[in-house]
Amino acid sequence: MTSYIEARESIRYWMGDDNAGILKTIAGRYIGANPEIPFALRPFAETGILQTEEGYYDFNFGDRFQDAKQGDAACALGLVWSDDERSLDAAIMPFSPVRFYLNERLMYRSSAVDELKPDANIVIPLVLSPGWNTLLIEVRRTEAGFGCRFGAMEGKVRILQVLSPFTDRKGGAGWAYAGPLTAGTLGESGVFPNAHGSEEETGMDWLPRTVWSEGEADKPNFERIFGLPEAPAVGYAWSRLKVPAGVDHVEFKGSALGRTEIWIGDDSVMDIEGGVFGCKLPASACRGDLLVRSHGGPSGWGVELHAYTSQGELEFVLPVPVQGAPSPWMYAGPLAAGEEQTPEEVCSVKRLFPRADGRGLTGWSLDAPGYRVRPFYENAMLSNKWTSGSATNFGRWDYPLGVTMYGLLQASRALGRPDIAEYARAHIDICIQWYEYAVWDRDTYGFPSVNHQLVLIKMLDNCGSFGSAMLEDNKVSGNPEVVKVAEDIADFMMNRLERREDGAFYRLCVSEYSADTMWADDLYMSTPFLSRYAGMTGDFSYLDEAARQFLRYREYLFMPEEGVMSHVFDFKYGKATRIPWGRGNGWSLFSLSELLERLPEDHKDRPALLEFFRELCTGIATYQGESGLWKQVITDSEAYEEASCSAMFAYAFARGVRFGWLEEPAPFSDAAIRAWQGLTEQAIDRHGSVHGVCSGSRYSFTGDYYKHDLLTVVNDNHGIGIMMLACAEIMKLKGMLGGKQGIHFH
Repeated sequence: MTSYIEARESIRYWMGDDNAGILKTIAGRYIGANPEIPFALRPFAETGILQTEEGYYDFNFGDRFQDAKQGDAACALGLVWSDDERSLDAAIMPFSPVRFYLNERLMYRSSAVDELKPDANIVIPLVLSPGWNTLLIEVRRTEAGFGCRFGAMEGKVRILQVLSPFTDRKGGAGWAYAGPLTAGTLGESGVFPNAHGSEEETGMDWLPRTVWSEGEADKPNFERIFGLPEAPAVGYAWSRLKVPAGVDHVEFKGSALGRTEIWIGDDSVMDIEGGVFGCKLPASACRGDLLVRSHGGPSGWGVELHAYTSQGELEFVLPVPVQGAPSPWMYAGPLAAGEEQTPEEVCSVKRLFPRADGRGLTGWSLDAPGYRVRPFYENAMLSNKWTSGSATNFGRWDYPLGVTMYGLLQASRALGRPDIAEYARAHIDICIQWYEYAVWDRDTYGFPSVNHQLVLIKMLDNCGSFGSAMLEDNKVSGNPEVVKVAEDIADFMMNRLERREDGAFYRLCVSEYSADTMWADDLYMSTPFLSRYAGMTGDFSYLDEAARQFLRYREYLFMPEEGVMSHVFDFKYGKATRIPWGRGNGWSLFSLSELLERLPEDHKDRPALLEFFRELCTGIATYQGESGLWKQVITDSEAYEEASCSAMFAYAFARGVRFGWLEEPAPFSDAAIRAWQGLTEQAIDRHGSVHGVCSGSRYSFTGDYYKHDLLTVVNDNHGIGIMMLACAEIMKLKGMLGGKQGIHFH
């Protein structure tokens, strides 16, 4: 029997059968450990180092320093924050000689083979220290090339967010780079710039530049940021006025080139045709967002505005926290002059505006050369082990968190605690509200800064699980923004996802280790979403597709002699791996119970799917251990007991009994309750932390990988949500059986 915690530390020791208290504790610990930290807003230079669609930073210095001579060098410097020690596999693709340093330690020096191999991709295992980490890349120019690509492998999952070095750029996003330089100026010579000092101390000129030239700075604000529009156009400037207490009135003075409109909050306070202007307002009317709309043309474009009290000039402040912004104003333009919008519509950092020239959309800019306001997801940036340490998961879109959000929603219902659902909704909503922006960001900069997996959909992991939780919440929230996201996910599954000749979903994954495979996991990554989407749209072809996928997967992965599912079918070898991984079977049974709940009684595939559910339940139940838990490899008595699959089986068994799907329910209700008792004794501690959950998996034809390489992590997101779901189902089951759980049925 696997032991994860001392008996006295278990939640059962202290709470016994108080399942409502246990559920409250698990949900409360998760919410407390993952506060609602929003995306970080930072200046980002469009002329800086951009990323490829795989997330690699593209240091093609041949284009940037075209006057560089043979043997010249260039370097790039950046900072990476890590909340805890974080292991990460990075990769370098050299175009020429490359040296890479982490915290002034040489981590990689390219070989002649690396430099001349067009598809070279060298993996560099990194360990980031807690706090700031300094990255330095030095490359040399040869006739073959000048530069490299560098970034985290699986960059949309294990995000490597590089921030700008130097006090002059503090708070900005992206690398600083310099060149052409004499080879060996930095790094190789033992000289390293102080990334936390000033640029001037280095004696070098770094790019992208952060300040205007003298001639640019003399131009009116809108003109220096956007240039002079060829046709009439408008732009917005957005700020707030810092009005101290005890002030009665504020006097505004300014000048404008062209018509200018000013709002404070929703109230229009000035509309002038240009020239010098001014007005006096009560201080109480000056504490909202201040929005200026300026009309520009070939003769000039700009607005100057000051505010005074009897005590002197007042300060303007940013309307939203943009770290490292060069001024307290944000700008949008040039926009079509005929567009009439309310201040409420304009004053949002998520807002994109149609450009005046008809060339797509644009967002908010800053008063620095080519700098934009850009949001960044900087919360839980996963390591190679999928752990997130002490950073919050809030705002992340990925499949384990889809189950977590679903668990929180069900916990809210079971406990009659709407605040828990409100937290889950806030997490879901921040992803939904930034969806349009994230798509634009991806198309504009090559790689998105938020919602990475959602807008870079390549596989079911990226969309189905979290999408399903989104639709589950939307039954209550009715958020109209959900529809567009759901439509895009449904279109991916139905029309763009790879399929076998018989229509079964699978993973093409060209040139990757998992090429041409089918995973049991993907039943959860697809069918719950499809069945919920059918309910939302009334189009039951999506429900038919979900049923069809289950029957196809059964043909490939079900092992009737053992009564369980193989984790993977590998089409490269034409066979299943025949390793019955616990969570792979958990995904299968979990999602089949979700499908059966929504499948009409008269659906043509229901009898076959109901029979499959019974087969799986019967097969899986035979392997339950004395502790109530199941093994990591279900059929292997030497494997460790794993918590997430045990919770999934308890969940599915309880539902099978509640919905009357099992012909002899008593053994399964007993198995579900024993599993939950085992989990609360051995895998959930009194603080609500979840132990014994294996980290995210790859696959293998040997059970040793699952037993010895795929180890457990405390509070891994693959297990927290399913613990809440299992607890809620056990409460409902006991309520049906006559237990007094004080629950709310939905």
